[in-house]
Amino acid sequence: MTEARIDITELKDEGSDVIKELTTYLTEKTNAKVETGVNEITVKDEKLVVSRTYLRILLKKFIHKKELKEQFRVIGGKENVLIIKGRKVPEEE
Repeated sequence: MTEARIDITELKDEGSDVIKELTTYLTEKTNAKVETGVNEITVKDEKLVVSRTYLRILLKKFIHKKELKEQFRVIGGKENVLIIKGRKVPEEE
């Protein structure tokens, strides 16, 4: 069984609707079991291997589709963990 985790701690500020849409989007695209935890989404599959690279691409597409690309980016974490991180907004003087 392969398992990949997505840290959504900072994305939760956008609201639960965005998290539900992301869960649905990942389920449709990967055909894997997608579970939502407190601060993370877990993608599990027994047969298929859902690669970390493919998940990263899906997350970037979702962020772009939701027009959140100015606020968030996808970075790699520890083993099998991707993090949706908020971008630092430069302060204007």
